[in-house]
Amino acid sequence: MSNCENCTICQSADKVLEGFIGNLDVETAHHRVESQKIKCGFGQQGVCCKLCANGPCRITTKSPRGICGANADTIVARNFLRAVSSGAACYLHIVEGTARNIKALGETKGIIKGVNALNRLAEIFDIKEEDNHKKAILVADKVLQDLYKPRFEKMELVEKMAYGPRVENWKKLNIMPGGAKSEVFDAIVKTSTNLNSDPVDMLLNCLNLGICTGLYGLTLTNLLNDIALGEPVIRAAKVGFKVIDKDYINIMITGHQHSMISHLQDALIQDNSIKLANAVGAKGFRLVGCTCVGQDLQLRGEHYKEVFSGHGGNNFTSEAMIATGGVDAIVSEFNCTLPGIEPIADKYMVKMICLDDVAKKANAEYVQYSYAEREKITNHIIDEAINSYKNRRSNIQLNIPKDHGYDDVITGVSEVSLKNFLGGNWKPLVDLIASGKIKGVAGVVGCSNLTAKGHDIFTVELTKELIKRNIIVLSAGCSSGGLENVGLMSPSAAELAGDSLKEVCKTLGIPPVLNFGPCLAIGRLEIVATELAEFLGIDIPQLPLVLSAPQWLEEQALADGAFGLALGLPLHLAIPPFVTGSKVVTKVLTEDLETLTGGKLILEDDVVKAADKLEEIIINKRKGLNLA
Repeated sequence: MSNCENCTICQSADKVLEGFIGNLDVETAHHRVESQKIKCGFGQQGVCCKLCANGPCRITTKSPRGICGANADTIVARNFLRAVSSGAACYLHIVEGTARNIKALGETKGIIKGVNALNRLAEIFDIKEEDNHKKAILVADKVLQDLYKPRFEKMELVEKMAYGPRVENWKKLNIMPGGAKSEVFDAIVKTSTNLNSDPVDMLLNCLNLGICTGLYGLTLTNLLNDIALGEPVIRAAKVGFKVIDKDYINIMITGHQHSMISHLQDALIQDNSIKLANAVGAKGFRLVGCTCVGQDLQLRGEHYKEVFSGHGGNNFTSEAMIATGGVDAIVSEFNCTLPGIEPIADKYMVKMICLDDVAKKANAEYVQYSYAEREKITNHIIDEAINSYKNRRSNIQLNIPKDHGYDDVITGVSEVSLKNFLGGNWKPLVDLIASGKIKGVAGVVGCSNLTAKGHDIFTVELTKELIKRNIIVLSAGCSSGGLENVGLMSPSAAELAGDSLKEVCKTLGIPPVLNFGPCLAIGRLEIVATELAEFLGIDIPQLPLVLSAPQWLEEQALADGAFGLALGLPLHLAIPPFVTGSKVVTKVLTEDLETLTGGKLILEDDVVKAADKLEEIIINKRKGLNLA
């Protein structure tokens, strides 16, 4: 009998997944939604402060100030800045580790799979060096030097990477960042007890951290990974539970730090590794993608066809994937690795190994990653995966739904591969937009959550509504995992688009939703925006381009959003980021910001109304460009 026989589970846009979870005898996040459905109103509005021993203080109409005297505006802005700081820190941790791995790759004269990406960054950074390995070291050093600068020294790569008109705007607002790690440090200081009480100053600080996040944590992480791991290539791929092959030793990977598993990817297809797998009855090894690192691997899957079986799903699919019984080991290195997987991994006898202590799970073995020890670490993971397979397979009943997912998801889309697909420049896309065949572009990005109508429901329904209105959708993040698992990234999804977008998709053989991969690839979308603006000779806020992170989840998403707002883009959220308790903060983000950067926050929890607002913005942007 199921332990959760009478449990209520949250709905999912992915009905096969929902049905599977409903019959599980383990508890997942989908089950826990019901027990956590009553939310703290003070927390939702951001008006709870627990920074000192006089608290927690809660702001109400009868108690408009905390004991220290802080009002709702101060408390909300402070909490928001703390959240953005934490999100920025997470992304900066990723780019720091990636840059260190690129430097070590150069020092050890390792294989550089993305020479074009290396040359591209060297050109941006004004590096003159012929030897590729020395060039890789110099590129990595440039990134690391900027990250480690003190706050009073401006990062030099910002002006080299960002669009000129945006840089001028940021200078005018005095939000050009100094050393990124110092910026995070001082932002945390600013939000401590009895320090900053100016909500507008703190919100501008969020934009500063957004620039650090977007240009370094997002954009540079992508481009550095391209050097070591190979550049994205557009191709058809398999997604869903069907990527789990019972005849192989399946290693599920979770996190965001793709460069940490680079050596493992290559080693798993070596003859000696395959022979070890054969000795215990398996055909070999398969890497099963889950969360953003799986999307990252999917993005570059053209280079790893022999070992990467496909992407299973986003973070809220991971618990169910383990419960299929087909996962033999889990290698994690960053977030989106839910604590809820721990008891399920124990029940199904799945070995868990963590490579970064920032993501250490309670029941995982911690193996500290270092580039120098990569071979030893890889061999240990292989040995543990083999032992896990040998010990568990005869004791576990497999239940892998073969009807979950698709075989023809179009992936490998990047700012480079898309432009190449279009013939080497953006003119074909611009012409389609100018003619009205494509009304505009919407970036539907970010996380998945279980509270915006259910698992991926708002994301999927909004996307359907936008493509129906002839607005092409670009996606990056856990949103991609949800959209691809319901078929919106397969060519047949063209049938769901409006007549003119459908015609475009069928002519080009593409879906109306383009998959840029992990949340890190939000940086790639913003490169596309920059290059389109540059092509047209306009500033980014003038583009018929909108952003939506309808089911944002984590503090990282708030840092992503801060970058979008700094770029001057409209950003829609279905759930407010715990700021509605302050009239000042809400007004600045939803109204006043438009006069500063051109961007603004749109809060709307109704799918059709959200699509109406985003479409209206696109139409107005078209009018501003004199397009019918």
